[in-house]
Amino acid sequence: MPGLVNALLIVAVVVVVIVRQFRARRIDTGRRWWLLPVILAVVALRDPGILENHHRTASALLLGAELLVALGMGAAWAWTTRVWTEPDGAVWTKSTKASAMVWFLGIGVRVGLVGLGLLIGVHQNSSALMLGLAVTLLVRAGILVWRAQSLSSATPASGPARAYRDGMARVTRKESV
Repeated sequence: MPGLVNALLIVAVVVVVIVRQFRARRIDTGRRWWLLPVILAVVALRDPGILENHHRTASALLLGAELLVALGMGAAWAWTTRVWTEPDGAVWTKSTKASAMVWFLGIGVRVGLVGLGLLIGVHQNSSALMLGLAVTLLVRAGILVWRAQSLSSATPASGPARAYRDGMARVTRKESV
């Protein structure tokens, strides 16, 4: 039953995070941005089955690969997120289409890792996925807070900070009056 509970928790967190990130949100650099990822990591690490007993080395290698993908995904997600300041000095953020591509690519690589594990006979526990999600969220939040702090120390209305592919090859159209 803990595997089912972990899977439901992972799905719930992913849905909430994705829905929230594609809306403009104010970043509060003073709050505990690291709390949710730490809670997820603690829940994941409390499970003794995070490494399979029969294939410990292969399981550890797959977990390491999962964590590397999570690090890369969190960093790429943070750098593809638009960050800007309003005239009142508030820092805002919103994920872009490139951020969605990072999610799809990351999920694809993670599915590939699970498939590789099944191919070599290693069953990965849902705790490994939860730990990867925690790392992704922690890295993303850390980079966004760092970007927000660097923007808030600049001029108050410095405008949007560039995200990857932001403003590249955009077609602008005038509305007819």
